[in-house]
This record gives sequence, structure tokens and C-alpha cells, in this order.
Amino acid sequence: MGALASMTGYARASGTAPGLAFLIEVRSVNARGLDMRLRLAPGFDALDSEIRRRVTERFARGALSITLSVERAGDLGRLSVNLEALETVLSAIEALKARIDTDPPRPEGILMLKGVLEQHETGAERDDDAATGAILKAVDTALAALQATRRDEGGRIATVLFERITEITALTQQAEVHPARSRSAILTRLKAQVAELLDANPALPEERLVQEALLVATRVDIREELDRLGVHCAAARTLIAEGGPVGRKLDFLAQEFNREANTLCSKSNDVGLTAIGLDLKAAIDQLREQVQNIE
Repeated sequence: MGALASMTGYARASGTAPGLAFLIEVRSVNARGLDMRLRLAPGFDALDSEIRRRVTERFARGALSITLSVERAGDLGRLSVNLEALETVLSAIEALKARIDTDPPRPEGILMLKGVLEQHETGAERDDDAATGAILKAVDTALAALQATRRDEGGRIATVLFERITEITALTQQAEVHPARSRSAILTRLKAQVAELLDANPALPEERLVQEALLVATRVDIREELDRLGVHCAAARTLIAEGGPVGRKLDFLAQEFNREANTLCSKSNDVGLTAIGLDLKAAIDQLREQVQNIE
């Protein structure tokens, strides 16, 4: 499917077009889904949907912040007031004053409203088609660089994930062969607990005694938890090796790992097994911390 990728990174690309120079900056951080925030220079809002489409083609998760800065060549041009827009604003102000008691706005505040003050370019003329093509090409360059950065980081995280899974596998095997799980140890504990039952209730029927003994044995049996931990380790290795946007699946697996470790600790009636369970929980917490960064 592809390499494992993180959700964090930064990239930039710059370029020129007739009448202007521009800079594209892209930042990416962790997010539950794919979230985009675009800040485009005035006059380039029409590129919003196309940039979003290109982002969606490359990324599945992450909060991306994309900024387009533009510096116009030549004279900045003359400024003029859009009288129609100004009249609309003034009418709205009068209507507002009729409804609430408020101080009148300052003239410079009105002029800062979008559309009231217009800039007319002079000097080098801008070719909109050429500018659009150049900017979108730079967007592709920046997104490709971000993708490469996220994959590089994903490769480093994959190494850490494999290390944690290897650790979890080793701890699971330690629990598997722990002396407290031997047949003789289990029988010894079972006999002691049955003796306690008989001391508490000497007249306990044999059938009830058998039921209680089976219940006690079931409560301390961690066979199912060990099997599930082994299955989860194999599934995690497969997902990491396949790569692609598998962060959510790995996060779900990490939760399942933690559930089995908690159950193992709660069932354990041996100090050594409990210590292994706590080590498992620590390794699983470290695994999940890294998984949070995966796309």
C-alpha cells in the first residue's frame, strides 16, 4: 500500500509569474481526520477549492495549514474607494445606530472593511492564467515535499513501533512460561482456595464445591489474554509493514493491547505475573503514544 507516514511536517515552495512573486507554506500536525485551513493572499480566493482537492488526493489525516503569500512587482498602484460598497456599509451603520446606542465607527475602520478600498495595479501587469498555473505547480511541489517529510518521519516511527511490539511479544512469552502458570502451581493454589471454602463452610455439597473450584480456576487463567496479545502483535506487524493510512487501525489495536494487559493484571495472583503485566502496560502506553502520530 505504501510507506507509513506521520501527520507532522513542514514544507514550502516559491515561484514567480508575470507581475508577482509568491510563497507557499504548508504545515501539518496531528488530527483525528483531514482538516485544512487556507490563508490565501487577496485576489486568489478562487484557488481555494482546487488546492483542497489536491490536498485530499495526497493525504488522509492531519490538520494542514496552507498559506499563500504574494508580493506584486512594480508599483503597488493607486487606491480608490468603491462608492457602492461604501454606501452599503454606511447604510448598515445607520440602521445599527437606530437599533442600539453605539459610538460611530472611525473612518479608517470603515476603509479597512473588505471591498471598500480597492487597489488598482500599475506597472507590471498580472497574467491571471499564468499566475494560477505557477501557483498550483508550487502547491504540488510543497505538498510532495510535505508528503516526503511525513514519510521520513513515519519510517522512524515504524522502527520504534516494531521495537515496542517486539518488547510486548517478549513479555507475553515471559508470562507464558512463568512458573506461576505451571500445572503444579495452579493445583497448589486451587487446593488452598478449596480448603478455605471448606473451612468457611464444611457442609458445602460436593457439586457446589466443584463449581466453586472451576470458578476459581477460571478467574486466574490468563490463557485467553496471552493468545489475544499474540494475535494483536501479529496484526500490528502486518499493518506497519503494509503502510498507508493505518493510524486509526493501529490506535484501535493499541486499545485492545491495553485491555488484555489490564485483564492479565486483574487475574494475576502472583507477584511475578503482576510485574510482567505492569511492564506490558508500560510498553503498550509507549506504543500508543507513537501510534497517535501515524496518518
